[in-house]
Amino acid sequence: MVTAFFLFLGMLLAQPSPPRIAFAARLDGNWDILVTDLSDRPPIRLTGHAGGERFPVWSPDGSRIAYGAEREGKWELHVMSADGGQPRFLTRDIVAKGPRTWSPDGTRILFESVRDGNPEIYVIEVASGRVTRLTRSPAEDRSPQWSPDGSRIAFTSSRDGNREIYLMAADGGGQTRLTTAPGEDDSPSWSPDGTRIAFASSRDGHGEIYLMGADGGSPRRLTTDSAEADLPRWSSDGTRIVFQSVRGANYDVAVINVNGREYRRLTTAPQYDGQATWSPDGKRIAFISGREGRDFLYIMDGDGSRQTRLSELPALDPRWSP
Repeated sequence: MVTAFFLFLGMLLAQPSPPRIAFAARLDGNWDILVTDLSDRPPIRLTGHAGGERFPVWSPDGSRIAYGAEREGKWELHVMSADGGQPRFLTRDIVAKGPRTWSPDGTRILFESVRDGNPEIYVIEVASGRVTRLTRSPAEDRSPQWSPDGSRIAFTSSRDGNREIYLMAADGGGQTRLTTAPGEDDSPSWSPDGTRIAFASSRDGHGEIYLMGADGGSPRRLTTDSAEADLPRWSSDGTRIVFQSVRGANYDVAVINVNGREYRRLTTAPQYDGQATWSPDGKRIAFISGREGRDFLYIMDGDGSRQTRLSELPALDPRWSP
């Protein structure tokens, strides 16, 4: 009987944790980080400082959340346990809306900073707080993204006159330009298997989503007729890309297969819909919508059905747990 009990307990503990969504909500006059488990229970508030907290990012194992904290008019990088334990200061002078990504092994975080005069890319070791500058260009270096194996970093730079996609080793070495079009290339996003990079580009006159090999080879256009399309994010199976797109008067959430066919506009509200992000299993999408007068957190199925509001408070920056 005792053996059977412990076997049952082990099976329960082995079950994957239900997915959660971290997001920023407007509370008591400023922004705080909350987490919802998608149940009927109210979201859990993780921060409560008088300054603002936004831009949560889960560690790969789901045990910690890094986020931006506004202190005396400047933004700092903090980290806390996913249950809201005591936060720890990591570094200051981060670019508030710049992307921050954990290394796949959970030991480092990429971020942007203007601490040396212009936007550059840095990496911080979470355990020690040691910061290393990876780029040294008089132009702007932005949007760093780890490759799935952590060996490379894709980023954008205007060092050659306009924004292009570049690649470098994890230590900042071997910086190589991948795109050469006259338009602006931005928002690189790695495929789950690390063989391809999706990105936004205006090379054909307005913003569209493109796809290329991880070495910059065989670039091709996925979307057509968008006034602007950006923030591409891959589904976990590598077959679809969700992005925010302007085909009418405002942003909507759209999905396209990586074969360039089966484009689908998922939202049609006359207000903003965006900041879309896939659930880990690729079946659902969290996003922000202003359809009810202010920005709130919503969730929908991957085909756009069952659009449901999750937050009672104004919300931004949704991120799924791993």
